[in-house]
Amino acid sequence: MMAKRESIEELKARLRDVVRRLKRAYPDAKCSLNHSNPFELLVATILSAQCTDERVNLVTADLFRKYKKPEDYLKVSPRELEKDIQSTGFFRNKTRSLIGMAAALVERFDGEVPHKLSDLVTLPGVGRKTGNVVRSVALGEPGLPVDTHVLRLSRRLGLTRQTDPVKVELELNPMVRADERGALSLRLILHGRRVCTSRKPRCDACVLADICPSAFTF
Repeated sequence: MMAKRESIEELKARLRDVVRRLKRAYPDAKCSLNHSNPFELLVATILSAQCTDERVNLVTADLFRKYKKPEDYLKVSPRELEKDIQSTGFFRNKTRSLIGMAAALVERFDGEVPHKLSDLVTLPGVGRKTGNVVRSVALGEPGLPVDTHVLRLSRRLGLTRQTDPVKVELELNPMVRADERGALSLRLILHGRRVCTSRKPRCDACVLADICPSAFTF
């Protein structure tokens, strides 16, 4: 992807430029999963695995009226919860994750969503991406969620050669100010959906084209 191995300072300079340009292009970028508190976002993010945000929002519109706190997920039968979330796909696995996550919150965190990533990833169904989403969007903590869009754009922009999302996150984190990590992820996701798409990136309409090593190569 990169013609030569660039120095960390060169990568940092390009990334600072990316941050500035995307901030201008998407000043109001926000999480597309509907929620009113950290727990709801945690539930929605678990449901979003292999599912569109639009579908998740349709499901959670009813789900959040029915189940308002972790304890509510422990009172319902797995079969009933499966029916409630069935249209999000992989509903049996997601049901086990939701019930396990709720039980862990009640048993170990007094029913509250923990702020530390090291605590979040101990919850069933929660990996680093989900934990970083909840931290950066709902808890006011630093976090750089790496989804397929962030992974694709980071590689195309020559910011990383890694293919593993965790390794990409750990490689980018030192190059991004802590308070900018969550917003950068949201903006990369929007840019990946609207412009730098997987199969046919619109390089002619991209605000990053002149600094992107991959521009016009597809």
